[in-house]
Amino acid sequence: MPKKPSPRTPTSPDTLAPRQSAILEAVVTEHIDTAHPVGSQSVHDSANLNVSSATIRSDMATLEREGYLLQPHTSSGRVPTEKGYRYFVDHFRRGKLAPAKESELGEFVSSLQGELTAMYEQVTAKLADVTKYPAFFVRTAPDVAVIKDVNLVDFSDRRLLVVVTLSTMEVVKSVVNLDFSVTPDDVQAAKSQLASLLVGVSLDDRVEVPSRETTVSRTVRQCVEVVLNSVAVQEGDQVFVGGTAKVADQFDTLDTARSVLDVLERNLVIVSLITDILSRHDGLAVAIGSEHGYTPLANCAVVVAPVTVDGAPAGAVGLLGPTRMKYPEAMAAATIVSQQLSEKIGDHE
Repeated sequence: MPKKPSPRTPTSPDTLAPRQSAILEAVVTEHIDTAHPVGSQSVHDSANLNVSSATIRSDMATLEREGYLLQPHTSSGRVPTEKGYRYFVDHFRRGKLAPAKESELGEFVSSLQGELTAMYEQVTAKLADVTKYPAFFVRTAPDVAVIKDVNLVDFSDRRLLVVVTLSTMEVVKSVVNLDFSVTPDDVQAAKSQLASLLVGVSLDDRVEVPSRETTVSRTVRQCVEVVLNSVAVQEGDQVFVGGTAKVADQFDTLDTARSVLDVLERNLVIVSLITDILSRHDGLAVAIGSEHGYTPLANCAVVVAPVTVDGAPAGAVGLLGPTRMKYPEAMAAATIVSQQLSEKIGDHE
């Protein structure tokens, strides 16, 4: 894994004078929209300040000296630094979506039904589609998941499908390949024995598997082993990612795009990243550039909103974008989804 220095806790820069604050907001807003350096004339035209371009230029030079702006080239305008983006997020965090997008996202999540795993996949895809940024959801493993239901389906050719429903309403499906033949009656008998053995069981419990060498007993033994292994995997933190196709459109360099794709393919990295960010924030969190401490994402920002059920952590929903991401929109979208998912998961548990 690439070097991951200690994350830096973001601190709010000192409050700027009202005019300088308005100029910084104008620069950040325009740079987010255009990806180009912003000049004093553009600020003059957009910020509605009753001062000349020369005065704005002087204030922009002051903002540069204080670390909020950067001038890439002598003849160009300015672009925000991490400090500039941090000020923007902390002082202008009026998170909002266009009414149509807000309605679309809220109604989509509230209408989802069925297995939670399928919901998580659909939610991340929809969140990415609405914001145009890669989205993810990390489902925190519950302390104890109990098996609530077991079903057994005969695929023939010595293949069975075991479907297990957990107390968290996750559904775990496992294929069992037998090395012997079974009849429909054997499958029904095995199904009945599996239910009596596994319903109400968690990974903390000891399961007494029948030792008889009958066809049904051998079937039950193989199914129990596969089920318990599958549930053990399911009980870990789960990561769902949507919108990886958005990466090429949102990041300025090929190296950054590759780094983002690499992170999105590594569940443990995502879990570590989100855990670090949320440990230093209360509620909705935004980590910009070096603040999240993960070197390959130095040119990226992460927006994370926790998901809770009855006051207990149940996961987090987030977006990964460039440092010039549309923060108000991303923050609003993550908040909507986190609130809706909190209700959905709570209804299932």
